[in-house]
Amino acid sequence: MEDVKETIIDTQEKLDSIPISFDNYQEKILLEAIKRLKNPFINISVQDVAKDLKIGENMAYSIFKREDFPSINIGRCWKVCLISYILWKTQKRV
Repeated sequence: MEDVKETIIDTQEKLDSIPISFDNYQEKILLEAIKRLKNPFINISVQDVAKDLKIGENMAYSIFKREDFPSINIGRCWKVCLISYILWKTQKRV
């Protein structure tokens, strides 16, 4: 039997250790904003997105159903990973 090495990915790893080349200033600002988040991998709800974008829940649901929006449907609840939402928000207009 061969020894199988397991690779463990630590999501709590410091973002400082990730080598990134900055082609523009916006990427650097975005990385600094992500570093300040307590847990960038939490899932947020439709209500959280609606509150952040200052729109109604019906409009937020229509955004969650867009193909370019990185949401998932868990049962009857729509969720999006916070870091994916931030990246989407900086690249798109509503």
